[in-house]
Amino acid sequence: MHGMINRAIQCFMRDTYGADTWEKVAEKADLGFDNFEAMLSYPDQITLDVLGRAARQLHKPVETFLEDLGTYLVSHPNVEAIRRLLRFGGENFTEFLFSLNELEGRAQLALPDLEVPTLKVEHIEDGRFRLSCSSAMPGFGYAMVGVMRAMADDYGALVFLEHQGWMDSGEEIITINLLEAAYTEGRSFELSERIGGEL
Repeated sequence: MHGMINRAIQCFMRDTYGADTWEKVAEKADLGFDNFEAMLSYPDQITLDVLGRAARQLHKPVETFLEDLGTYLVSHPNVEAIRRLLRFGGENFTEFLFSLNELEGRAQLALPDLEVPTLKVEHIEDGRFRLSCSSAMPGFGYAMVGVMRAMADDYGALVFLEHQGWMDSGEEIITINLLEAAYTEGRSFELSERIGGEL
């Protein structure tokens, strides 16, 4: 797994629950180090071990942990660059949804060796969409639920999201019910803002 994924998990743990909690997870996962390097690759099993240990440390199901991680990735100031990448996808939540179909290609232009999940958004009927997520990391769809919820808040949209499970092909399915596109004002977004973040 690319180091950026592992680094994101580490930053989420540290920023949300404190450095001591992250250090306990790293120790219980028997990493042998305290910090992931964002530009290195690690065996997938290390990522799975860290996710399992982190969820147990916090007394949460792994699915809930992943959803919280997804929310963190687009709402915490330390990872503002990810939010900005996603906000460039459109002026409203619907445009953002369809921009996810090109996210893999856009991300690989910046980091060719980063395994970005393959996302496919389909319009089912008025206000209803279906997101298919194929990733090397099992359960990544739950992280996408957190991302989608945070982005809906970012755009000021009111949505109902539901993880529908796995298809036989291994894809995770998320249904998105857009109840109101302009429910609240949403967060401000300026093209000229300085890009920051630790990932």
